[in-house]
Amino acid sequence: MQNTSVFWSFIMKRNLQLLIIDPQNDFCDLPPDYLPDNPATRKPHAPALPVPGAHQDMLRLAGLINRGRLGLSAISVTLDAHHRFDIAHPTFWLAHDGAPVAPFTPISAADVRAARYLPRNGASARVLAYLDALEAAGRYQLMVWPVHCEIGSWGGCVHADVRAAYNRWEDAALGVVGKLLKGSNPWTEHYSAVMAEVPDATDPGTELNLAFLDGLAPAEQIYIAGEAGSHCVKASVEHIAAHFAERFGAASLARLALLTDCISPVAGFEPQYQDFLASMQARGVQLVQSGEVLQELLKNAR
Repeated sequence: MQNTSVFWSFIMKRNLQLLIIDPQNDFCDLPPDYLPDNPATRKPHAPALPVPGAHQDMLRLAGLINRGRLGLSAISVTLDAHHRFDIAHPTFWLAHDGAPVAPFTPISAADVRAARYLPRNGASARVLAYLDALEAAGRYQLMVWPVHCEIGSWGGCVHADVRAAYNRWEDAALGVVGKLLKGSNPWTEHYSAVMAEVPDATDPGTELNLAFLDGLAPAEQIYIAGEAGSHCVKASVEHIAAHFAERFGAASLARLALLTDCISPVAGFEPQYQDFLASMQARGVQLVQSGEVLQELLKNAR
């Protein structure tokens, strides 16, 4: 009788899912005791693109998972996974005088046509086609970021506390945390977990990821956390919201909940992040704090 009770308790739980966007070392403003030595340089590793507040975001998120894991039905993690040579890295570009291009340099199609910046491999026609398409979409201008989340690197690994927390969920749930890698195509930016900014017709991995979206579809609530709120979280949620609204109707956006104390924007992009939050809230997406979510998870666990 007791086993039957446990069985029915399990299957009657609400489907509450957690989506973590790019909780990686390179995006976290980690303190010194989180920075292991790099044997190749004999210096501590350093995050390539630290987002102010991200380390505390990840600690809060890890605490939420640790305390509320029995109430979670599924956890998915997206991971930036870039090559060193990438259209959004300095290694791709040269200035008109042959000088390197500094990180945080925006580059437009007009810049390339005027030869202010040029691709090092000479593929100007392909680059111009990309930049024209990117600018026509109106979401982002190309930004040259520091080399980050290089495939196989320490910076591409998940924040230690978050990984330890979701490992405990896997042990308790006998489940697998879904991992989705994005960004390995060096010819397009891939902020969003759902699709690249400009899909490459020769690479299905840059097209709309329906399998990923189908995995989210059964959830009664999808809690979303991660970095950075001004870019990868923003782009991912915008795409998810567009798909849900088209497939399930505008009311379905209430199933999305942004954990605002587990998300931070890139420095200098705070207005874009605040505009994103306001836009999503106006469309019905919930803005919540991890403490509120914990109560929902604890209730679901009971």
